[in-house]
Amino acid sequence: MSNNILFVFEGATAEVQIIENLKKFYVHENLCVHSIYGGEIYQIFKQIKADEDLDTFNLLKERNSENKEILKNFTRDDFAEIYLFFDYDGHSIIADDSKLVELLDYFNEETHKGKLYISYPMVESLKHIANFDDFKSSCIKCKEKVGYKNIVSVEALKYLIDFTNYDEEIWKTLISTHLKKMNYICLNDYSLPEKLFNQLDIFSNQFKSYIEPSNTVSILSSYPVFIHDYYGNKNTLVKIS
Repeated sequence: MSNNILFVFEGATAEVQIIENLKKFYVHENLCVHSIYGGEIYQIFKQIKADEDLDTFNLLKERNSENKEILKNFTRDDFAEIYLFFDYDGHSIIADDSKLVELLDYFNEETHKGKLYISYPMVESLKHIANFDDFKSSCIKCKEKVGYKNIVSVEALKYLIDFTNYDEEIWKTLISTHLKKMNYICLNDYSLPEKLFNQLDIFSNQFKSYIEPSNTVSILSSYPVFIHDYYGNKNTLVKIS
């Protein structure tokens, strides 16, 4: 099997901008192909329930004409790893926390069905930093429509607004900041992590500390978490130092 990586995104704009910029500095040693699911993560649940042996690659290839074109010259064996990036989308009428737990359990291995990463509440969380000193406690309502994209456009530091303009120093800062937030969510310690946390760990702590008691999520982007998993804890900390 090759070392190619398949990235799967919920949407076609912000997610692609992020990964194309991120690849300039990280994961650039592999051929990376991206495809668009074009729907919420909860929509996959019904398909999995209908066919528990569902092949992720074929699901994506048959999902839309764009994916058929992108993947026409590839087979599943052409990809060593599959990563899926979706939003929490707790306000969706089909959102279901119990379904998300099953999905995270199902998509938990990048070399098999694929590994699912969730941004809380949405992809724009990567840049939703108004003040680095206050980011530890930054939360947002997650079970109702709050116009999150508009909130981010107003509150985020201006130099973080455009994903396509990020340089390596911005990435180092964002990865460090979101990893501290991840560690805080899981261990109540706002410092760089000493170990990896899987997506079920993160969700269960989000649910216990934020979602269940207050219908909020602690703002967290999945992309720094992915980098942490991809390189491992020690190597990631070296790369962002």
